[in-house]
Amino acid sequence: MEQLTLTTPALLFSAISLIMLAYTNRFLAYASVIRDLHAKYLQKKDTVLMAQIKNIKQRLYLTRSMQIFGISSLLLCVLTMFLIYIQQNIIAIWSFGLALVLLIISLSLLIIEIQISVKALEHHISDIENS
Repeated sequence: MEQLTLTTPALLFSAISLIMLAYTNRFLAYASVIRDLHAKYLQKKDTVLMAQIKNIKQRLYLTRSMQIFGISSLLLCVLTMFLIYIQQNIIAIWSFGLALVLLIISLSLLIIEIQISVKALEHHISDIENS
């Protein structure tokens, strides 16, 4: 393996930052939908609304996990840079490897969340198509 330098983990900063921005936007969108569903549910306690609330709750928890793994990946990248700075190269390599694994987990959860979101939207489309 080539020598791990300070620039290697630093390259992930912009990528992880953009990913975290996208995750935060998803989270804020879900918060808005949840508030809307809550208001509708208080007016009319409907089983369809309850199913939508359950779905959005699952997606919200997935987004939280995506954010946690993404932030942990970023923290380990910073730790890696510090370890390189103090010349602890073996620990730095392991730290960076773990950061990459956490980023992979975060992105995998994003794939799962997208699939759930698409299924939820397909239900809305099927209502229109069946009309």
